[in-house]
Amino acid sequence: MTFLQWFIFFLIIQGIHFLGTWKLYLKAGRKSWEAAIPIYNGIILMRIINRPKWWIFLLFVPVVNLLMFPVIWIETIRTFGFYKKSDSFLVIITFGIYILYINYLTDTKYNANRSLKPRSELGEWISSITFAIIAATLVHTYFMQPFTIPTSSLEKSLLVGDYLFVSKFHYGARVPSTVIAAPMVHDSLPFTGTASYLKKPQLPYTRFPGFQKIKNNDIVCFNWPADTLATMWGDTSGKFTYKPVDKKTNYVKRSVGIAGDSIEMINGYFYINGKKNTLPDRAKLQFYYTYESKKPINQSTYPKFLIDKERTGVYKILSEYWNNSKVQDAIKKNGNLAKIGSDSLYTEVAGGINADLARKLKMLSVEDKININLTKEEVDRLKKYPLTVSVKKVNHGADNAIFPHIEKLGWSQDNFGPIYIPKAGSSVELTSESLPFYEQIIKNYENNDLQVVGENIFINGKKVDSYTFKQDYFYLIGDNRHNSLDARYWGYVPFDHVLGKPVMIWFSWNANAASFGAKLKSIRWNRMFTTVHGDGKPVSYRYFVFAFILLYFGYSFYKRKKKPTRK
Repeated sequence: MTFLQWFIFFLIIQGIHFLGTWKLYLKAGRKSWEAAIPIYNGIILMRIINRPKWWIFLLFVPVVNLLMFPVIWIETIRTFGFYKKSDSFLVIITFGIYILYINYLTDTKYNANRSLKPRSELGEWISSITFAIIAATLVHTYFMQPFTIPTSSLEKSLLVGDYLFVSKFHYGARVPSTVIAAPMVHDSLPFTGTASYLKKPQLPYTRFPGFQKIKNNDIVCFNWPADTLATMWGDTSGKFTYKPVDKKTNYVKRSVGIAGDSIEMINGYFYINGKKNTLPDRAKLQFYYTYESKKPINQSTYPKFLIDKERTGVYKILSEYWNNSKVQDAIKKNGNLAKIGSDSLYTEVAGGINADLARKLKMLSVEDKININLTKEEVDRLKKYPLTVSVKKVNHGADNAIFPHIEKLGWSQDNFGPIYIPKAGSSVELTSESLPFYEQIIKNYENNDLQVVGENIFINGKKVDSYTFKQDYFYLIGDNRHNSLDARYWGYVPFDHVLGKPVMIWFSWNANAASFGAKLKSIRWNRMFTTVHGDGKPVSYRYFVFAFILLYFGYSFYKRKKKPTRK
């Protein structure tokens, strides 16, 4: 829906409010016309039901207003004497229409001095929970949202099992476009897995001003743009389902390229506007290397310094699943590789397995060679290992999956470009050669009708030879270069897909540990309450946080125990 359509809808709602409440306004000693003036009628209603005027603000906050409207309906009918649970139930299931019945068909009296306290413990509990959810939804939507890291694409900076606080206000909080949705959940309801939202109606894209712009190499949380774009992948199966932007899958990557940049990748390293990109200290690039050993690779000969005990599944794979037959049995039993820890950073298994399984595990099928995901520091150390014959970086050949999916370019995940990253207000020439780079932007991200007839390009029915972009775009990449689904495959990320900036790791553990007890033992205390960005070794502020929490609970306990003094 456009802003004009929403304004018309707003006026219709105001008309319904007037028709349903004007007699109640009169009974409360107000004028009937006061029920007809938008916003002012809400202020007067808050006076009538003896509730704070700032509640009106909450009625205009998407998602939060879904909780506030029932609260105000119930408060209104109770102010006019309808306290029964059946009355509350009826006003909710009729979406407030029950108030019209009270307005026209009852001789109710206005109770200006009614008690605002719940009449039962259950009512008090429901009231407390409702406003706790409202407060949490406000914080979650516009200020700070918790996220978890499920993959190793930013390994070293962020680990699998890290739980983040993502700031919504750094880049400007985005107003939810999906107006009818369950609070505090993303795209599906817990346990049921069903959609947590209705696709219509939708608010136009709106964003509050931020105080910071996305910079090169910032870690950014965003909605995966390719989540539902079947045409981006050439998929005509019809299996893709439309999702609103704010309900697409949440991703986190590093913004290597920002709007206006020209980027190129050479042998796995990015060059921005012709200059090699320099990453922050905490970022450690990783690539797959082929490690060749003087002896068959097994549990005793595998380099022990490469076993990161904080990492998910590594030790388990190096022991329980080291034997070839056990690996294959586990895969047959579980049906996929993830359940035996195939997302582990350094290696999955080693030694003498069949070629098909080796390909799935990104390994060689030779028992004295294995592909291992390594940082530069680990490569230097492995080269000095007594059993090492060689350590060679894996080179990937041309891959049509690399954006913009043009086979004749011969681009690979290690070598491609240059690519221009569109900036709002900038223009590019459109030809049959350049169009694949910007087709998704023109059609799907900026909602134009694009048609190609021979060599001619038509946008919204008009023949064009250039295009001017409406918003900024970004190129978001994982540090784990050979193990990351990122912009190399789907292309640009529009600014309207940006969620926020990760600012702190508030909890971290081995998310894929076998049991809850094992997860508790794997808690990474040194990562709790550490900042995400910055140079140097991360510093944990957990002791300050724990001290603050203890002081808070101690003060609360003291207040409860302290008896009031008598005069």
